[in-house]
Amino acid sequence: MEYLDFELPIKELEEQLDKCLVIGEESDVDVSETCKQIEKKLTQTRKDIYKNLTAWQRVQLSRHPNRPYTLDYIRAICGDSFLELHGDRNVKDDKAMIGGLGKIGDQSFMFIGQQKGYNTKTRQYRNFGMANPEGYRKALRLMKSAEKFGIPVVCFIDTPGAYPGIEAEQRGQGEAIARNILEMTRLKVPIIVVIIGEGASGGALGIGVGDRVLMLENTWYSVISPESCSSILWRSWEFKEQAAEALKLTATDMKKLKLIDEIVREPAGGAHGNRDKAFEIVKNKITSHFQELEKLSPKELVKLRMEKYANMGVFNG
Repeated sequence: MEYLDFELPIKELEEQLDKCLVIGEESDVDVSETCKQIEKKLTQTRKDIYKNLTAWQRVQLSRHPNRPYTLDYIRAICGDSFLELHGDRNVKDDKAMIGGLGKIGDQSFMFIGQQKGYNTKTRQYRNFGMANPEGYRKALRLMKSAEKFGIPVVCFIDTPGAYPGIEAEQRGQGEAIARNILEMTRLKVPIIVVIIGEGASGGALGIGVGDRVLMLENTWYSVISPESCSSILWRSWEFKEQAAEALKLTATDMKKLKLIDEIVREPAGGAHGNRDKAFEIVKNKITSHFQELEKLSPKELVKLRMEKYANMGVFNG
């Protein structure tokens, strides 16, 4: 387990607890009371740390090396029923964008999401979760297939942004994202979007239009990353913490601005602290929101979705 700077008090207490348990196993000394006290302190410390996080700390948590990625959620939620589908039928198969069919209970879903890597080799393979135009075109192809067969769509967002390379621009990065936004607004099946990590810029918006947009509490959603914002405004990355506060990118900010529908509470200690619990929470949220959306006709779905996005940013003075 890796720890961020502000998580170090948790690390110390966990190490103390481990030592205490080892002493209890290796000797006849009764350490149960001491262990209980450490556990109590550990629970309280966890609560105190995660209750008062700054915007920048939430950005750090969204990038935590142990945080579950899209495929982790899909495999945990669908088990062996997930069938990955590949290629945009035009250029190639983008490894940064994954998608396919999976089941929750008896209900089929089309799952789509950005996938990051776990080490240097897989990060390069997945292009650090930054999709090329063919990734967005693959996502659109899968959404259109889902629409054809009346299958609801679930999108997992976790990207530092769409790939900004010259070859991506040559193949129409902006057009691919814009096309996805247009097509998603009028897709005739329910769309549930879950932000599970980083939600940056057009890279996130390319699969981010939904009837329900949910945000895990230790994630962020913004037009630009704090580091990039800092480098533009202050010509330095050193002001990233100030930029994070100014960007209003946390789940609480997004809910207040009515840009998302619900904040999904993570287990104590974050999604990386209890992955199984996080998977269960997200699975239950997808199921409950789908049960509400399946009651609507395709016409009602599109109408409500269009109205929802048309009303964003409207100010009545």
